Amino acid sequence: MAKDFARSDRVAEQMRRELADLLQFEVKDPRVGMVTVTEVEVTGDMAHAKIYYSTAEQDAKSAAELQKGLEKTAGFLRSQLSKRMLLRTVP
Repeated sequence: MAKDFARSDRVAEQMRRELADLLQFEVKDPRVGMVTVTEVEVTGDMAHAKIYYSTAEQDAKSAAELQKGLEKTAGFLRSQLSKRMLLRTVP
C-alpha cells in the first residue's frame, strides 16, 4: 500500500501555514503588505524549499518593493520557522 501523502508534502503544508502566519502577524516591514503564500515545494531530502506567493498589487514598482521587503525579512522568517517547526533541519 503506497502512501498517499508523502512526508515532504506534510512538511510543505506546515511551512505554508507557518509562513502565512508569520507574514500576517510578525513581519513589521511596511513594504510587505498583503501577501498570500500560494504554494511551498520541498525537495525529497528536505534540504531546499521553494516558496510561491501572490499579492494584490498590480504595478511593477510595488511588486519590486515587495520582493525587496521579503528578501530583507528572509533571515527573520527562517529563524522563526525553525523555532516553530519540530524538525532537525528546516529547508
